[in-house]
Amino acid sequence: MPATSLNDLHAFATVARLRSFRQAAAELAVSPSALSHALRGLEARLGVRLLNRTTRSVAPTEAGARLLARLVPALGDIQTALDEVNAFRDSPLGSLRINAPRAACEQVLAPLVCRFLARHPGMQVELVADDALVDIVAAGFDAGVRFGERLQQDMVALPIGPVQRFLVVAAPAYLARYGTPATPHALTRHSCVRLRFPSGALYRWDFARDGETLGVEVDGPITVGEMPLAICAAEAGIGLAYVHASYAAQALADGRLVSVLDDWRCTDEHFYLYYPSRRLLPAGLRAFVQWVRESGAEA
Repeated sequence: MPATSLNDLHAFATVARLRSFRQAAAELAVSPSALSHALRGLEARLGVRLLNRTTRSVAPTEAGARLLARLVPALGDIQTALDEVNAFRDSPLGSLRINAPRAACEQVLAPLVCRFLARHPGMQVELVADDALVDIVAAGFDAGVRFGERLQQDMVALPIGPVQRFLVVAAPAYLARYGTPATPHALTRHSCVRLRFPSGALYRWDFARDGETLGVEVDGPITVGEMPLAICAAEAGIGLAYVHASYAAQALADGRLVSVLDDWRCTDEHFYLYYPSRRLLPAGLRAFVQWVRESGAEA
C-alpha cells in the first residue's frame, strides 16, 4: 500500500476517534482544510462515504465504523513494529503526548521534559495542560500525570517529581479582622476560597496530626478553578485558601500572605506519571519512563 494511502487511513482513524477535524488536525500537525481534503480524496477512491459531517459534529458512517474497527488494531500493529525497530537505535525517535494538570506541567514536567529532550534530540514532546481527568487512551495521549488517588484503573504508574505540600494561607488583614482559626474545625466559621475541579467536584481540605486525619468541607463567597486564582483571592482578603506551597511561596516571603494551622499538616500528595499497560511500550515512552526513574523524586 502506498505511503500516502496509509497516511490517509491514519488521518481517517484520528478524525473518527476524536470526532473533530480541528482536534485531529492539531494532533497530526496539519491544517484542518488539508485534512478535510485528504479525507474527501480517500472517500472518493473508496467510492463510499466514511464520515458524516455537520457544522457541529463529525461521526463515522456505518461503513466508516466498520473500517475503523479493522484499522485500529492494524495501525496499532504497525506502530508496534516501528517501535520494535526504533528500540535498536541508540536514541529514540518520534513523538510523545502527555496530558497533565497545569500545576504538574509548570512545577514538574516542563523542566523534566526539557532535560529529556536535550538528551534525546530526536524526540518531540507535546504537553497538554488540562485539569480535567481525561481518558488518555481515547484522547490519543501516550501518558498522563495525576495525583495518585485519581489514577485511572489498569494503568502503570510511577511517582514523578517531589511531594506536593499544601498550606492554608490568608492575608494578614483578613486574620486581623476575623481572627486566626485554631483548628481545622474552626474553618467552618470562616470565609474560604473554594477550588472546583473541571468534573464539578469541590476540593476537600484534608489535614493530619498525630495519626488523626480530618477532612473539612469549607464554604465561602468565591469558588475558582485554578490555584493562582485562589492565591489572588486570598491576597485580596476574601478568605482563607488551601493551596500548593510552591504557589504561595513568593506571597509568603513578601508578607502578603501568612500560613495558619501550622500545627496541623495538610495532607501532602504526589504526582504520578501513568500510562497503559502494554507488552511493548513505544520507544519514546519507554525512554521517558526510564528518564523519570533515573531522575528520581527531585526531578
